[in-house]
Amino acid sequence: MKRLSRPDSREPGPALYRGWMLRPGDYTRLYEALLARNLRLINSPQQYVHTHYLPESYPKIEGVTPESVWFPVTDRTAVEEAGSRAVEAVRRFEDRPIIVKDYVKSRKHEWAEACYIPDASDQGRVRQTVRRLLELQGAEFSEGLVFRAFEELEALSLHPQSGMPLSREIRVFVLDGEPVFVSTYWEAGEDAAFNERLGEFEKIIKSVQSRFFTMDFAKTKKGPWIVVELGDGQVAGLPDDTPPELFYGKLEQQWDRTGKHMDGS
Repeated sequence: MKRLSRPDSREPGPALYRGWMLRPGDYTRLYEALLARNLRLINSPQQYVHTHYLPESYPKIEGVTPESVWFPVTDRTAVEEAGSRAVEAVRRFEDRPIIVKDYVKSRKHEWAEACYIPDASDQGRVRQTVRRLLELQGAEFSEGLVFRAFEELEALSLHPQSGMPLSREIRVFVLDGEPVFVSTYWEAGEDAAFNERLGEFEKIIKSVQSRFFTMDFAKTKKGPWIVVELGDGQVAGLPDDTPPELFYGKLEQQWDRTGKHMDGS
């Protein structure tokens, strides 16, 4: 957790958590515990959930992100019920390829067995993939199942172990409505062509109900850049080989530029 200077010691001081993904309940407990110690995390529990769960943020990015449907799963051991609901939920995709994930994460490194479904109308494959996802996620499963239209992306290579396609992707960290750190997703670096297009997403970026979040982009094989998903900036990983001092330096520059309190005032 990073503690930032505060302008008025009588008010809760600003704080930034950087660590593992937390379940919303755990984040709320952390937020309240720090507030009791006169520290306020940059994102409220409501803001955290807004970008952490895809169904919460989907309305903000609908139209520039793959078509998605979802439903909650209250009992992850009820595998057959989840499979039956999944078969019904994905009918809208007809025979198109789709991917499945929970509200937060996919099993992309088990691409062929627990993430990618080549034909949404293949009921057996849908059930099998859902079953495997629930099995692998186990206690880490988050809230419900999400099914997304598969978009063919501009390929870079295949992951040497999992066979997962590695694509041309970008991660953008946003602080107070302004992109503060932009890098290629798989390793540190810039993408000049993407940087020229980032401004096209300004309205969406400013509409997101969070002070510090990430927006992941990918280049489709057909041409346009799409939004893959949002995430809370406090629990989002940095691209490999990113110098931490560079990342935190960018955050501090934006912080000094805006002069905002952590509560947004």
